[in-house]
Amino acid sequence: MEIREKAMDANAITRAYFDEILIEMRHMDAVTPDTTLTLYGETFRTPIMMAALSHIKGQGGKGDGMVEMAEGARLAGAVNWAGMGEESQFAAICEKNKRSIKIIKPYDDEDMVLRRIDQAEALGALAVGMDLDHSFGGNGKPDVVLGLPMRPRTQKDIESYVKRTKLPFIIKGVLSAVDARKCLDAGVQGIVVSHHHGILPTAVPPLMVLPEIARVIGGRIPIFVDCGVMNGTDAFKCLALGATAVSVGRPVMGPIQEKGPQGACEVIEAVTAELAGAMARTASPDIRHIDPSLLWRRSGTRLNA
Repeated sequence: MEIREKAMDANAITRAYFDEILIEMRHMDAVTPDTTLTLYGETFRTPIMMAALSHIKGQGGKGDGMVEMAEGARLAGAVNWAGMGEESQFAAICEKNKRSIKIIKPYDDEDMVLRRIDQAEALGALAVGMDLDHSFGGNGKPDVVLGLPMRPRTQKDIESYVKRTKLPFIIKGVLSAVDARKCLDAGVQGIVVSHHHGILPTAVPPLMVLPEIARVIGGRIPIFVDCGVMNGTDAFKCLALGATAVSVGRPVMGPIQEKGPQGACEVIEAVTAELAGAMARTASPDIRHIDPSLLWRRSGTRLNA
């Protein structure tokens, strides 16, 4: 039974928080902005990434949308992420685009986890990681996703995964400075700040907690932001507050069904162009130098004050 009111929905709260933040313009000494992203030894044209989606339909409702998304990311010069799926699917994804990051569910079956970690390394993927926010269901019991039981993981478990692979190991579902510190202590090489599209009612918006997480991380590992990024100004706000790169998910799903890989590519390129426009009009030379003092609250105070 649904007992929550719509106003309590975490996604609506996240959208409202994005819209609460305003951007100051600066024109003196502005330059043509550079959107290049360097990540794990690879160079990408944009910090706008595909999200770690799962089970999406391909062009015309046929084919594998995950594989088409991977090809679209390659066309756009962007990082590709892949969520839940069979090992054969990730092999097909890497055939189209090896610069993909595999995110693994916290399966109760440890062999399933280890096989996927080993496969990502064998295929030469960009990185691998785990999505911890599906450890439990909304009833407080271990989650079950598509019939597969999940279970939580300890910091020691995460340390073992980090040591098992030569690939960077990433944790998705970090929404607190507490977990960010534990990720650092476990040797994790990247985190995704996310509430998994509102998996917890009234969850704090990723952008709200991002500055505190960024202070804990202190530039030692990449910080990725997921959830609610719809356009280039959303991405600009994430980068200004400490993100290394950002994911767009729902905006690419329809275009993939309409145009396949080209549809996904066009979304990434359009969001990147909007980001570049915001950077140019704020005298932000590149994605590593976006001044957080550019951001204001609607109340009339600077966000970082």
